[in-house]
Amino acid sequence: MGKNLILLSGGLDSMVLATKVASLFPPTDILAISMSYGQRHSQKELHAAQWISADLGIDFESIILPEIIFRRSTSTLIDPSQKMPQMTYQEIQETQGVSPTYVPFRNGIFLSIATAIALTRGIENVYIATHAEDSQNWAYPDCTPEFNGSMASAIYIGTYMRTRVLTPFQWMMKSDIVRLGLELSAPFHLSWSCYEGREKACGKCPTCVERLEAFRLNNAIDPITYEEGN
Repeated sequence: MGKNLILLSGGLDSMVLATKVASLFPPTDILAISMSYGQRHSQKELHAAQWISADLGIDFESIILPEIIFRRSTSTLIDPSQKMPQMTYQEIQETQGVSPTYVPFRNGIFLSIATAIALTRGIENVYIATHAEDSQNWAYPDCTPEFNGSMASAIYIGTYMRTRVLTPFQWMMKSDIVRLGLELSAPFHLSWSCYEGREKACGKCPTCVERLEAFRLNNAIDPITYEEGN
């Protein structure tokens, strides 16, 4: 079986995925890559990804994308002048429609870059941790099963059938991923999910709310530190 490449953002989902893959393959058969694309929490994310990789004993590389790609994006993840929503993704969908945290075609770009790296290094499998909660009500269209299937097919064909995209969390909710991480003793304390990028997690942005709820549903305590009042 070929080697494995994981898109590791440093967040909870990709951290659990990396932990799962590391439980199945030797560390020497795993490469984790992270992307810096102008996100306001890039420093926190990249540091988390690096620490997670070190903890799991897998190779890690970071890639800085050209600024021009998302320069005009109004995503709250990119534009610091935009106010970060403080609600669930369900509430966003009901009141705003398209999530203001959506970064245009981000996962398509990530998968394309990861595939090129995989193909040039003889890596067979590319893993991404998109899950059902991110695709629910099309909160993020580039996390949906339709998108994943289309990209997987295009990549498989476009690489002479040498590279496969794997989305093992596609039908899982965040609480399912936390449950799996608890079973694997995943290093939750090293992960970073908050979109704000401050010293401590805000506990109010959509991904923080989602994360806290997932731990609550598992009767577990999130080991990271949140700002006062969370």
